[in-house]
Amino acid sequence: MERLAGESVVQETSMRKVAFASFIGTAIEFYDFYIYGLAAALVFPALFFPELDPVLGLLASFATYGVAFLARPLGGVLFGHYGDRVGRKAMLIVSLLTMGIATFLVGLLPGYAQIGVLAPVLLVVLRFLQGVGLGGEWGGAVLMASEHAPPGKRAFYSGFPQVGPAPGYLLSAGSSCCSSPTSPRRSSPRGAGGYRSCLA
Repeated sequence: MERLAGESVVQETSMRKVAFASFIGTAIEFYDFYIYGLAAALVFPALFFPELDPVLGLLASFATYGVAFLARPLGGVLFGHYGDRVGRKAMLIVSLLTMGIATFLVGLLPGYAQIGVLAPVLLVVLRFLQGVGLGGEWGGAVLMASEHAPPGKRAFYSGFPQVGPAPGYLLSAGSSCCSSPTSPRRSSPRGAGGYRSCLA
């Protein structure tokens, strides 16, 4: 079937939008993912594990970071399953909202000094939701890019979501540097406010 020239231009423009959207979505997701890692190293031990030895508090904080890696495959399966039934675009939006809302709530989460052991428990729950969101978004973004790509360019356009993590990491590191105090590991209102401004 012969394709009209105008149709080819429209398809190319539409594909560029899909590729750009998949790139931006992945960058935002990984910003949220990485900013948590920086906070886990610099701020969370003092906020959520102050009763522990500093080294154990740091290890406990990193353990909460690792929870998301366990949740990511579940997110991929869950959002992939419902993506086939409901639609990939809708599930991509849900995955972005899942990650964004979980990250925002981490930024608002009171510390151990305010609500005790409930604080680290809620932190783990929210981190798990971040992992589910990222697992769903990344797979969904790659699928959308590859399914919308014209024949012969699927691998090229599927690469756009893979470029997203790099700017996400750079943005998270930059915002962390701009908002962190000189000694971010110390439990201080300034340190807490700095990390909260990056997350929330």
